[in-house]
Amino acid sequence: MLVAEQTIVSMSVLKIGGATVNQTPLDWAGNLSHIQGAIEQAQKQKIELLCFPELSITGYGSEDLFLSTWYPEKALKQLKTLLPRCKDITVCVGLPIKIDNALYNCTAVIEDEKIKGIIAKQFLAIDGVHYEFRWFTPWKAGKIISFNFFGEEVPFGDIIFEKKGYKYGFEICEDAWKGHERPGHRLKDRTVDLIFNPSASHFAMGKSEHREELVTESSAQLHATYFYINLLGNETGRMIFDGEILLAQDGKLLLKNELLSFKPFQVVSFDLGKDSSALPGVISQHDKNIEFTQAVSLALFDYLRKSRSKGFVLSLSGGADSSSIAVLVAEMVRRGIFELGVETFLERAHLAIPLFSEDPAKEIVGHILTTAYQGSDNSSCETFQSAQSLAQSIGATFHNWKISEEVSSYSEKIEHAIGRKLTWEKDDITLQNIQARVRAPIIWMLANLNNALLLATSNRSEGDVGYATMDGDTSGSISPIAAVDKYFILQWLKWAEETLGYSGLQKVNSLQPTAELRPQEQHQTDEHDLMPYSVIVEIERLAIRDRRAPKDIYWILKQELDINPVQLKTYIQKFFRLWSRNQWKRERLAPSFHLDDFNVDPKTWCRFPILSGGFNEELTELDQLEE
Repeated sequence: MLVAEQTIVSMSVLKIGGATVNQTPLDWAGNLSHIQGAIEQAQKQKIELLCFPELSITGYGSEDLFLSTWYPEKALKQLKTLLPRCKDITVCVGLPIKIDNALYNCTAVIEDEKIKGIIAKQFLAIDGVHYEFRWFTPWKAGKIISFNFFGEEVPFGDIIFEKKGYKYGFEICEDAWKGHERPGHRLKDRTVDLIFNPSASHFAMGKSEHREELVTESSAQLHATYFYINLLGNETGRMIFDGEILLAQDGKLLLKNELLSFKPFQVVSFDLGKDSSALPGVISQHDKNIEFTQAVSLALFDYLRKSRSKGFVLSLSGGADSSSIAVLVAEMVRRGIFELGVETFLERAHLAIPLFSEDPAKEIVGHILTTAYQGSDNSSCETFQSAQSLAQSIGATFHNWKISEEVSSYSEKIEHAIGRKLTWEKDDITLQNIQARVRAPIIWMLANLNNALLLATSNRSEGDVGYATMDGDTSGSISPIAAVDKYFILQWLKWAEETLGYSGLQKVNSLQPTAELRPQEQHQTDEHDLMPYSVIVEIERLAIRDRRAPKDIYWILKQELDINPVQLKTYIQKFFRLWSRNQWKRERLAPSFHLDDFNVDPKTWCRFPILSGGFNEELTELDQLEE
């Protein structure tokens, strides 16, 4: 086992630091600038040993760029560029390195302008949104080779290091989650004092709490200071990183930064070797409503600035889904200004907006968020007032027009072609869908005129059962809430009104969710068309996240829910039939942010055949179960 050479001196205080960075694949100059900026800040803070997140030079989400030869080669050149910046400081930075046609996920350790050694990741993530085996090869525990770095031989592989008498080693992200197989146990045997965990761990509501448990338990079990550093921001469109930095000693969490920052990088420090017994442990508050709000607002900001768009366009129906997205855009502006200041916020968003009022947040929302209420003959005064009131309260530009002429024109043409009148008795779905679809071209037109992103409004519950019109309400550049269920959105809107102070949601929260596509005398509601959203959540959790069979779900929910067994069977059958019938819709949804511990996006989390037998045998078995 190799310990990279260094003169061992007496144990003293070692100032260590973690730096999170908001990176973007192929933005070589921007990524390098963030790393250099963080190093400079660390040097000002007198940090002696600084660790960056996993794959911080390229960004984690480089996808099939990793399969090329030139991409990892260029990453090595970027690493070489960093060497002169690392004078009188040790810097650990992540990048991909290719050796003999195998690509490794690595962390390079730079000290006094030279590469001291390179560590390779031993376990690769292959669950959920992660697909690392497509690109990377796991490194073998205990294996060390010599790597030629621009003419200099450096140790590469399963290495530990020393600085000022402290031994330190690495677990790279997934390495730490492998139980008794994790590298940390071997690092313990090698008596390291400090373990870094550079990570690219995707955001999910509630995940921070699990990370805290990992870090605190690891510090106790491995008898080492455990330092966790995660990537930051909406890197490539779907996956969000929260930039979490955690440090624990002896089972006690001593350091935690502010998550989901709008800044390009953050640096935090800790004095290793100082008596920390008197330090108060960090006590975190974990609130999914807060986490959701912070994650989506940052994701929207990064998507806006990285796509170089000039704003957002939203078809604001006055209902829950579109209203939640409007508030999240407003919250993006509010949070961004609070953290960055008005000038820096606009600069980072590449926006040139002249401001004149005493309420810059509301004024900026008016420039970047354009909304439109597109009423049909079946729309109500209540939803119009709800949409108008909300738009005015947050400062969004608000338009109002009717789509009745377009609906009539299409209907008349098809009636002439088929030789009969369309009726609600015979043509219910057709007459509903045409209203949703004719809204799409004009709202896209507005987005084009504004050079703006069109925000789609579908939620995960609708995605489950296909309760959305393809090329209608699913139209959009991005779909911010497609990864969360409707039941969550409904309670979040009430929370946002009460806790965040969005008074314009009062009318929204008073309405029963409805598509408003049938005549008003039919009193259409979403839950009457489908089933209670609270039930969809429970079936979805077991069917999609836990991958259980229909009959298993029945037995579980029969105990958990106060629902008549016959009705429960009907709900489960309806869910599975609609789920299997509507995979083609999920394949075509706009890109969505990963926000929960699972989602139904076939490009990231849940793959399902477009054509299938539709659970026919499984649902027959369910029907035959005793009630």
